[in-house]
Amino acid sequence: MRQRKFLAFVFGVLLLPSMWWGSNVSLADQSEIERLQSEIRTSNNRLADIEKEIAQFELALLEVGAEKNTLQKAINQLELERKKVQADISYTEQKISATDMELNKLILEIRNTEQDIETNRNAIAETIRNLNQQEAESLITILLSHDQLSEFWNNLETLETVRNSMNTQVQNLHELSITLKDKRDQTTSYRSQLVDLKEQYSDQNSVLVNNRAEQAELLAATRNEEAEYQSLLQQKQAAREKIVSQMREFESQLQFILDPNTIPSPGTRVFDWPLQNVIITQYFGGTEFAKRNPGIYAGRAYHPGVDFGAPRGTPIHAPLAGTVRATGNTDAVPGCFSWGKWTLLDHANGLSTLYAHQDVIGVQPGQRVATGEIIGYIGNTGFSTGPHLHFTVYVKDGVSVRKFNEIKSVTSCGAATTPVAATEAYIDPMLYLPAN
Repeated sequence: MRQRKFLAFVFGVLLLPSMWWGSNVSLADQSEIERLQSEIRTSNNRLADIEKEIAQFELALLEVGAEKNTLQKAINQLELERKKVQADISYTEQKISATDMELNKLILEIRNTEQDIETNRNAIAETIRNLNQQEAESLITILLSHDQLSEFWNNLETLETVRNSMNTQVQNLHELSITLKDKRDQTTSYRSQLVDLKEQYSDQNSVLVNNRAEQAELLAATRNEEAEYQSLLQQKQAAREKIVSQMREFESQLQFILDPNTIPSPGTRVFDWPLQNVIITQYFGGTEFAKRNPGIYAGRAYHPGVDFGAPRGTPIHAPLAGTVRATGNTDAVPGCFSWGKWTLLDHANGLSTLYAHQDVIGVQPGQRVATGEIIGYIGNTGFSTGPHLHFTVYVKDGVSVRKFNEIKSVTSCGAATTPVAATEAYIDPMLYLPAN
């Protein structure tokens, strides 16, 4: 009788793994997971379609940007920008929906994994208790309970098989625990992505509002007349040249001696590109304006940064971790045709970076940002002949933020703020960016 009970127990233990390690997922949960997976696939397909739409708008914007600067071109560009930004918003909406579904699916999977772990822990504990009861008997007692010695050895071998099976089950339980941790980590990551996407969605809607306001302002200022538009451009150009001239004169008087040991060696890649798609429209140094007006820069070719062409609303990414020293908006003061909306970042390597002509600023002074984090969106603010990012690199110790009325009486710029630096504190950004 004891031998039959022992064999029945062993047989049961060996059968248990196939029962335990089946998923505890309920039919309702499994059905919900499959539904979410199907909707996620559909959403991803929609994302791919919207990406194609965005790419088509970007190509159209490049074609418009190459046209002669006329009122009709400006109107056409604003219309295309609006459609492109609306496509950006749709893309973000789809990403939010897909991310939310991924989160819901993970929550269900976590719950089911937790149930599997609990069930297996209980089953293993019960098996261990039963094994301990069997092993409480001495080998002599077990030996004497068998009619034949061969049966005794067979049962011992079976017991060893049970132990090996238990080891496997414990290992499986360990793997389930790792799976649970991974899913929880994924959940945390998706929640962070969801927060970022919702912020991006809000910023993109602000870009759309700005686009419509600019179009209304343009039509009101020009009364839909080409001559009015060209006159407006000339006025802005004249005001801009005056601001630049007085700014350069002020900066040329600033005293700064660069210590090369305080910054990275030139030619060392320390920054990533601030945009995902890089189109350089103006390098550091010479510009056509500088060539036409050598007296303004004392004979020195001048363009204090690199310009990147991109459609309005394109995200700007921090090329390196840093702290936001200041932000500003020269457009808040009428007649201040300068940087528009700008951000100044300080980095731990002795350098600072400027991001100008933004449509929306996505950070605040004092905020810490990580490499690759979105800090703003491409715009056409300030004096700009089209949407682009102006990217300047300074020696951190050589740049400060001043009000224009500290510099000189600059048109009606007055209280607007701007970064200023001595000539020696400006550095060619290409010396620290990836090879182009």
